[in-house]
Amino acid sequence: MAKCLVLGGNGFIGSHLVDSLIEAGHSVRAFDRYGDRPAKFLAHTNVETYKGDFLNRADLSNALQNMDYVFHFISTTTPITAENDPLIDIETNIKMSIQLFEECVNHKIKKVIFASTGGAIYGASSVGKPLAETVLPLPFSPYAIGKLTIEHYLRYFNKKFGLNSLTFRISNPYGERQSLLSKQGVIPIFLQHIAGNEPITVLGDGSMVRDYIYVKDVARLITASFEQAREQLYNLGSGRGETVNELIQAMEAVVDRPIRRNQQEVPVTFVDKVVLDIGLYTSEFGDQPMTSLEEGIRKTWEYVLASQQEPK
Repeated sequence: MAKCLVLGGNGFIGSHLVDSLIEAGHSVRAFDRYGDRPAKFLAHTNVETYKGDFLNRADLSNALQNMDYVFHFISTTTPITAENDPLIDIETNIKMSIQLFEECVNHKIKKVIFASTGGAIYGASSVGKPLAETVLPLPFSPYAIGKLTIEHYLRYFNKKFGLNSLTFRISNPYGERQSLLSKQGVIPIFLQHIAGNEPITVLGDGSMVRDYIYVKDVARLITASFEQAREQLYNLGSGRGETVNELIQAMEAVVDRPIRRNQQEVPVTFVDKVVLDIGLYTSEFGDQPMTSLEEGIRKTWEYVLASQQEPK
Protein backbone atom coordinates (compact mmCIF):
# COMPACT_ATOMS: atom_id res chain seq x y z
CA MET A 1 0.00 0.00 0.00
CA ALA A 2 1.46 3.34 -1.09
CA LYS A 3 0.88 6.65 0.68
CA CYS A 4 -0.31 9.03 -2.02
CA LEU A 5 -0.72 12.80 -1.90
CA VAL A 6 -3.12 13.99 -4.61
CA LEU A 7 -2.78 17.72 -5.22
CA GLY A 8 -6.09 18.83 -6.70
CA GLY A 9 -7.79 15.90 -5.00
CA ASN A 10 -11.19 17.55 -5.16
CA GLY A 11 -10.85 18.50 -8.82
CA PHE A 12 -12.19 16.86 -11.94
CA ILE A 13 -9.49 14.27 -12.65
CA GLY A 14 -8.03 14.38 -9.14
CA SER A 15 -11.22 13.27 -7.39
CA HIS A 16 -11.60 10.28 -9.72
CA LEU A 17 -7.94 9.45 -9.13
CA VAL A 18 -8.57 9.48 -5.37
CA ASP A 19 -11.37 6.93 -5.84
CA SER A 20 -9.23 4.77 -8.12
CA LEU A 21 -6.19 4.77 -5.82
CA ILE A 22 -8.32 3.80 -2.83
CA GLU A 23 -9.99 1.02 -4.78
CA ALA A 24 -6.51 -0.30 -5.62
CA GLY A 25 -5.64 -0.47 -1.91
CA HIS A 26 -3.57 2.69 -1.45
CA SER A 27 -4.05 5.41 1.18
CA VAL A 28 -4.65 8.97 -0.03
CA ARG A 29 -4.24 12.48 1.31
CA ALA A 30 -6.49 14.64 -0.89
CA PHE A 31 -5.13 18.20 -0.98
CA ASP A 32 -7.38 20.99 -2.24
CA ARG A 33 -8.94 24.30 -1.19
CA TYR A 34 -12.38 22.71 -0.93
CA GLY A 35 -15.33 24.93 -0.04
CA ASP A 36 -18.76 24.76 1.50
CA ARG A 37 -19.84 21.69 -0.48
CA PRO A 38 -18.81 18.13 0.38
CA ALA A 39 -15.86 16.46 -1.30
CA LYS A 40 -16.46 15.15 -4.81
CA PHE A 41 -14.68 11.85 -4.23
CA LEU A 42 -16.45 8.97 -2.54
CA ALA A 43 -16.31 8.50 1.23
CA HIS A 44 -13.45 6.16 2.12
CA THR A 45 -11.75 5.21 5.36
CA ASN A 46 -8.33 5.53 3.71
CA VAL A 47 -8.80 9.13 2.54
CA GLU A 48 -7.54 12.10 4.51
CA THR A 49 -9.10 15.39 3.42
CA TYR A 50 -6.39 18.06 3.55
CA LYS A 51 -7.42 21.67 3.11
CA GLY A 52 -4.59 23.76 1.73
CA ASP A 53 -3.53 26.37 -0.81
CA PHE A 54 -1.22 25.38 -3.65
CA LEU A 55 0.16 28.92 -3.62
CA ASN A 56 1.28 28.54 0.01
CA ARG A 57 4.61 26.74 0.26
CA ALA A 58 4.10 25.94 3.95
CA ASP A 59 0.83 24.18 3.12
CA LEU A 60 2.63 22.09 0.50
CA SER A 61 5.45 21.21 2.85
CA ASN A 62 3.07 20.13 5.61
CA ALA A 63 1.00 18.05 3.19
CA LEU A 64 4.11 16.17 2.02
CA GLN A 65 4.83 14.76 5.48
CA ASN A 66 5.08 10.93 5.44
CA MET A 67 4.02 10.60 1.78
CA ASP A 68 5.52 8.22 -0.82
CA TYR A 69 4.04 9.52 -4.09
CA VAL A 70 2.85 12.97 -5.11
CA PHE A 71 0.26 13.41 -7.87
CA HIS A 72 0.49 16.96 -9.20
CA PHE A 73 -3.01 17.44 -10.63
CA ILE A 74 -3.51 21.10 -9.74
CA SER A 75 -3.68 23.88 -12.29
CA THR A 76 -4.43 27.48 -11.36
CA THR A 77 -5.33 28.36 -14.95
CA THR A 78 -7.27 27.04 -17.92
CA PRO A 79 -6.27 27.37 -21.59
CA ILE A 80 -8.45 30.49 -21.85
CA THR A 81 -7.29 32.23 -18.66
CA ALA A 82 -3.64 31.48 -19.46
CA GLU A 83 -4.04 32.97 -22.93
CA ASN A 84 -5.69 36.09 -21.51
CA ASP A 85 -2.86 36.58 -19.00
CA PRO A 86 0.22 34.34 -19.51
CA LEU A 87 2.00 35.94 -16.54
CA ILE A 88 -0.52 34.39 -14.15
CA ASP A 89 0.45 30.96 -15.41
CA ILE A 90 4.14 31.73 -14.92
CA GLU A 91 3.68 33.26 -11.46
CA THR A 92 1.40 30.53 -10.16
CA ASN A 93 1.62 27.19 -11.98
CA ILE A 94 5.27 27.26 -13.00
CA LYS A 95 6.67 29.02 -9.94
CA MET A 96 4.77 26.92 -7.41
CA SER A 97 5.52 23.70 -9.28
CA ILE A 98 9.23 24.44 -8.89
CA GLN A 99 8.74 25.10 -5.18
CA LEU A 100 6.74 21.88 -4.91
CA PHE A 101 9.57 19.90 -6.51
CA GLU A 102 12.06 21.47 -4.09
CA GLU A 103 9.89 20.35 -1.19
CA CYS A 104 9.57 16.87 -2.70
CA VAL A 105 13.37 16.60 -2.69
CA ASN A 106 13.46 17.76 0.94
CA HIS A 107 10.83 15.19 1.93
CA LYS A 108 12.47 12.37 -0.05
CA ILE A 109 9.38 11.66 -2.15
CA LYS A 110 9.69 8.46 -4.21
CA LYS A 111 8.06 9.87 -7.35
CA VAL A 112 6.11 12.86 -8.65
CA ILE A 113 3.31 12.08 -11.11
CA PHE A 114 2.37 15.09 -13.24
CA ALA A 115 -0.77 15.64 -15.31
CA SER A 116 0.28 17.40 -18.51
CA THR A 117 -1.75 18.16 -21.62
CA GLY A 118 -1.77 15.75 -24.53
CA GLY A 119 -3.43 17.98 -27.07
CA ALA A 120 -2.16 21.53 -27.05
CA ILE A 121 1.40 20.57 -26.10
CA TYR A 122 2.17 19.21 -29.58
CA GLY A 123 0.96 22.43 -31.19
CA ALA A 124 2.19 22.89 -34.73
CA SER A 125 3.34 19.25 -34.76
CA SER A 126 -0.29 18.16 -34.57
CA VAL A 127 -0.74 17.01 -38.16
CA GLY A 128 -1.06 13.68 -39.92
CA LYS A 129 -0.82 10.41 -38.03
CA PRO A 130 -1.37 9.93 -34.26
CA LEU A 131 1.28 11.68 -32.21
CA ALA A 132 3.81 9.64 -30.25
CA GLU A 133 5.82 10.90 -27.27
CA THR A 134 8.86 11.20 -29.57
CA VAL A 135 7.23 13.96 -31.62
CA LEU A 136 8.79 17.35 -30.93
CA PRO A 137 6.30 19.48 -28.95
CA LEU A 138 5.77 22.89 -30.54
CA PRO A 139 3.06 24.50 -28.40
CA PHE A 140 1.88 27.99 -29.17
CA SER A 141 -0.70 28.44 -26.41
CA PRO A 142 0.50 29.80 -23.04
CA TYR A 143 -1.27 26.98 -21.18
CA ALA A 144 0.60 24.28 -23.11
CA ILE A 145 3.87 26.21 -22.96
CA GLY A 146 3.49 26.24 -19.18
CA LYS A 147 2.83 22.50 -19.04
CA LEU A 148 5.88 21.76 -21.18
CA THR A 149 7.99 24.05 -19.00
CA ILE A 150 6.97 22.08 -15.90
CA GLU A 151 7.87 18.84 -17.72
CA HIS A 152 11.33 20.28 -18.38
CA TYR A 153 11.76 21.24 -14.73
CA LEU A 154 10.88 17.69 -13.71
CA ARG A 155 13.74 16.45 -15.92
CA TYR A 156 16.03 19.03 -14.31
CA PHE A 157 15.09 17.90 -10.80
CA ASN A 158 15.64 14.28 -11.79
CA LYS A 159 19.08 15.02 -13.21
CA LYS A 160 20.30 17.28 -10.39
CA PHE A 161 18.55 15.87 -7.33
CA GLY A 162 17.48 12.35 -8.33
CA LEU A 163 13.76 13.16 -7.98
CA ASN A 164 11.90 10.48 -9.92
CA SER A 165 8.95 11.63 -11.97
CA LEU A 166 6.29 10.38 -14.33
CA THR A 167 4.34 12.58 -16.75
CA PHE A 168 1.05 11.70 -18.41
CA ARG A 169 0.05 13.79 -21.41
CA ILE A 170 -3.72 13.45 -21.22
CA SER A 171 -5.74 14.13 -24.37
CA ASN A 172 -9.29 15.50 -23.84
CA PRO A 173 -10.73 14.04 -20.63
CA TYR A 174 -14.46 14.31 -20.00
CA GLY A 175 -17.05 12.92 -17.64
CA GLU A 176 -18.72 13.36 -14.28
CA ARG A 177 -17.48 16.08 -11.90
CA GLN A 178 -16.16 18.27 -14.72
CA SER A 179 -17.00 21.89 -14.04
CA LEU A 180 -20.14 23.04 -15.80
CA LEU A 181 -19.29 26.69 -15.15
CA SER A 182 -15.86 26.96 -16.79
CA LYS A 183 -15.18 27.26 -20.51
CA GLN A 184 -12.99 24.15 -20.65
CA GLY A 185 -14.18 20.87 -22.12
CA VAL A 186 -16.40 20.84 -25.20
CA ILE A 187 -18.48 17.85 -24.06
CA PRO A 188 -19.77 19.32 -20.76
CA ILE A 189 -20.17 22.73 -22.42
CA PHE A 190 -22.30 21.25 -25.19
CA LEU A 191 -24.37 19.10 -22.81
CA GLN A 192 -24.99 22.02 -20.48
CA HIS A 193 -26.38 24.04 -23.39
CA ILE A 194 -28.46 21.10 -24.60
CA ALA A 195 -29.92 20.63 -21.12
CA GLY A 196 -30.93 24.30 -21.15
CA ASN A 197 -32.51 23.97 -24.62
CA GLU A 198 -29.90 26.34 -26.01
CA PRO A 199 -27.95 26.02 -29.28
CA ILE A 200 -24.32 24.90 -29.12
CA THR A 201 -21.49 26.86 -30.71
CA VAL A 202 -19.45 24.97 -33.30
CA LEU A 203 -16.10 26.34 -34.46
CA GLY A 204 -15.78 26.12 -38.22
CA ASP A 205 -17.54 23.34 -40.12
CA GLY A 206 -17.30 20.74 -37.33
CA SER A 207 -14.45 18.80 -38.96
CA MET A 208 -11.97 19.55 -36.16
CA VAL A 209 -10.64 16.27 -34.72
CA ARG A 210 -9.84 15.55 -31.08
CA ASP A 211 -9.01 12.50 -28.97
CA TYR A 212 -11.57 12.14 -26.14
CA ILE A 213 -11.03 9.88 -23.13
CA TYR A 214 -13.50 9.18 -20.32
CA VAL A 215 -12.17 10.42 -16.98
CA LYS A 216 -12.58 7.15 -15.09
CA ASP A 217 -10.46 5.46 -17.75
CA VAL A 218 -7.77 8.11 -17.14
CA ALA A 219 -7.78 7.45 -13.39
CA ARG A 220 -7.70 3.68 -13.88
CA LEU A 221 -4.79 3.79 -16.35
CA ILE A 222 -2.73 6.03 -14.06
CA THR A 223 -3.44 3.90 -10.99
CA ALA A 224 -2.41 0.75 -12.85
CA SER A 225 0.95 2.13 -13.95
CA PHE A 226 2.38 4.80 -11.64
CA GLU A 227 4.50 2.45 -9.50
CA GLN A 228 5.90 0.14 -12.20
CA ALA A 229 6.25 2.50 -15.19
CA ARG A 230 9.60 2.10 -16.96
CA GLU A 231 9.40 5.38 -18.88
CA GLN A 232 9.06 8.95 -17.62
CA LEU A 233 6.48 10.09 -20.18
CA TYR A 234 3.31 8.53 -21.61
CA ASN A 235 0.45 9.72 -23.76
CA LEU A 236 -2.99 8.89 -22.37
CA GLY A 237 -5.91 9.01 -24.74
CA SER A 238 -8.39 6.81 -26.54
CA GLY A 239 -6.01 6.39 -29.46
CA ARG A 240 -8.68 7.46 -31.95
CA GLY A 241 -10.00 10.77 -33.20
CA GLU A 242 -13.56 12.08 -33.38
CA THR A 243 -14.72 15.11 -35.32
CA VAL A 244 -16.96 17.64 -33.64
CA ASN A 245 -19.72 16.53 -36.01
CA GLU A 246 -19.30 12.92 -34.83
CA LEU A 247 -19.36 14.15 -31.25
CA ILE A 248 -22.67 15.90 -31.88
CA GLN A 249 -24.10 12.78 -33.55
CA ALA A 250 -23.25 10.75 -30.45
CA MET A 251 -24.90 13.40 -28.25
CA GLU A 252 -28.03 13.37 -30.39
CA ALA A 253 -28.23 9.60 -29.95
CA VAL A 254 -27.97 10.02 -26.16
CA VAL A 255 -30.43 12.90 -25.73
CA ASP A 256 -32.70 11.54 -28.49
CA ARG A 257 -33.33 14.82 -30.27
CA PRO A 258 -31.70 17.10 -32.85
CA ILE A 259 -29.22 19.65 -31.51
CA ARG A 260 -29.33 23.25 -32.71
CA ARG A 261 -26.00 24.78 -33.72
CA ASN A 262 -24.42 28.18 -34.17
CA GLN A 263 -21.19 28.43 -36.12
CA GLN A 264 -18.21 30.65 -35.35
CA GLU A 265 -14.85 31.18 -36.94
CA VAL A 266 -12.02 28.97 -35.69
CA PRO A 267 -9.45 30.87 -33.53
CA VAL A 268 -6.00 31.13 -35.09
CA THR A 269 -4.37 29.27 -32.17
CA PHE A 270 -6.56 26.16 -32.62
CA VAL A 271 -5.07 23.02 -34.14
CA ASP A 272 -7.17 21.16 -36.69
CA LYS A 273 -6.36 17.60 -35.63
CA VAL A 274 -4.92 16.03 -32.48
CA VAL A 275 -4.92 12.26 -31.92
CA LEU A 276 -2.50 10.63 -29.50
CA ASP A 277 -0.51 7.48 -30.14
CA ILE A 278 -0.88 5.42 -26.94
CA GLY A 279 1.28 2.56 -28.18
CA LEU A 280 4.02 3.17 -25.60
CA TYR A 281 1.56 2.70 -22.73
CA THR A 282 -0.14 -0.36 -24.24
CA SER A 283 3.18 -2.00 -25.14
CA GLU A 284 4.12 -1.94 -21.46
CA PHE A 285 0.77 -2.47 -19.76
CA GLY A 286 -1.27 -4.20 -22.46
CA ASP A 287 -4.39 -3.15 -24.34
CA GLN A 288 -6.86 -1.56 -21.96
CA PRO A 289 -10.66 -1.63 -22.08
CA MET A 290 -11.98 1.84 -22.86
CA THR A 291 -15.39 3.36 -22.31
CA SER A 292 -17.06 4.04 -25.66
CA LEU A 293 -17.70 7.66 -26.60
CA GLU A 294 -21.49 7.20 -26.56
CA GLU A 295 -21.46 5.47 -23.16
CA GLY A 296 -19.18 8.13 -21.70
CA ILE A 297 -21.42 10.88 -23.06
CA ARG A 298 -24.45 9.10 -21.61
CA LYS A 299 -22.89 9.07 -18.13
CA THR A 300 -21.86 12.71 -18.48
CA TRP A 301 -25.38 13.64 -19.62
CA GLU A 302 -26.85 11.96 -16.53
CA TYR A 303 -24.42 13.96 -14.40
CA VAL A 304 -25.41 17.22 -16.09
CA LEU A 305 -29.12 16.52 -15.54
CA ALA A 306 -28.53 15.55 -11.90
CA SER A 307 -26.48 18.74 -11.33
CA GLN A 308 -29.42 20.84 -12.47
CA GLN A 309 -31.51 19.33 -9.68
CA GLU A 310 -29.03 20.25 -6.94
CA PRO A 311 -29.75 23.31 -4.75
CA LYS A 312 -27.86 26.37 -5.85
